[in-house]
Amino acid sequence: MQPHQLEVVHLGRSDYQATWAAMRDYTHQRIAQTSDQLWITEHPPVFTQGLNGRALHVLDPGNIPLVQVDRGGQVTYHGPGQLIIYCLLDLNRCGLGVKRLVAKIEQSIIALLESYHIEAHARAGAPGVYVDQAKIAALGLRIRKGCCYHGLSLNVDMELEPFSRIDPCGYPGLAVTQLRDLGVKISVEQAGYELADLIKGLLSEKESGNTGR
Repeated sequence: MQPHQLEVVHLGRSDYQATWAAMRDYTHQRIAQTSDQLWITEHPPVFTQGLNGRALHVLDPGNIPLVQVDRGGQVTYHGPGQLIIYCLLDLNRCGLGVKRLVAKIEQSIIALLESYHIEAHARAGAPGVYVDQAKIAALGLRIRKGCCYHGLSLNVDMELEPFSRIDPCGYPGLAVTQLRDLGVKISVEQAGYELADLIKGLLSEKESGNTGR
């Protein structure tokens, strides 16, 4: 496979539902020549409930809107100070199956944290990245005709209280953390570009003959 070419698009702070509609439209209208893209953004406060979500995991949303979405996974929170990278990729072009893509996204987040001297890990059966027992990054994807959208969130410098209003990713009592509380001062934009570079690097690696199918 040739080195993977990805366009990185910085959206700034964007409305969740408008951005969701835009990436859905982008994916639905793709043709073979459509470029793969990573969208860097952050959102105003919103809870999103994935296709596997159960109402019992939404404890007390208060005045924060809850949006039912078409990604995998359960409920999570997005808000200012949290990095979002949406991954609009042709998986066949990447030579990846969904599990390998998820693993590469997790690896890229772990590598970013390692660059700031933070030891992190993934968990089997619970997509995302964790520092000790606290979740610092979540991910959820939607696959349509071999292409994906949605992506990952990484807590950078945000208000974590809304996570107490839900069972994060369907796990009651799951602790969450963020880069600021781990001693890392970085902007969402900077974290976005650094993480996008790591994702691009991992996607460009050859799969040792494995097509991911």
